[in-house]
Amino acid sequence: MSAAHTLPATGRAWLFGDDLNTDLLAPGAYMKFGIAKIARHCLESVDARFAAEVRPGDIVFAGRNFGAGSSREQAAEVLRHLGVACVVARSFSGIYYRNGFNLGLPLLVCLDAPTVAAGAPVACDLDRARVHDLATGRVLACEPIPAHLVAMIRDGGLLPHLEKRLAARRASHAPAPHP
Repeated sequence: MSAAHTLPATGRAWLFGDDLNTDLLAPGAYMKFGIAKIARHCLESVDARFAAEVRPGDIVFAGRNFGAGSSREQAAEVLRHLGVACVVARSFSGIYYRNGFNLGLPLLVCLDAPTVAAGAPVACDLDRARVHDLATGRVLACEPIPAHLVAMIRDGGLLPHLEKRLAARRASHAPAPHP
């Protein structure tokens, strides 16, 4: 997957319920391994097909309290590693919400998130905070994402975003070349 997301994103909908916690996303038994192995087990106890069948551009929809549990960053990183373009949920745990953006995983809060049909073609537009259900033509309004977080997503997450800002700062403070 590329470092930065292309927005808007289009893919298939994966539908989950409430309280999808970090241990379901990144099972503790695999935490001693690298992200590729952890990702192979992402959500296996909820939907055994998910890790094998999710494709880049697909969008995860869920109910309340997405990402509750431990503060493990791998719970957001596995979805990004698998190519998930966006997670749309009724609500997120606070630390998961921050981890998602820090790692370059777009997250949208949408009260109508669980109303999209599993497998439906969907498009996510972070700039307009909307999700388009391409099967029905319905547009779901989401809570707007602050522009600085959208910029961070486009840069690939917090570290690439800070590196870009520092490089720009260094370039603007570089001494002028002597003639």
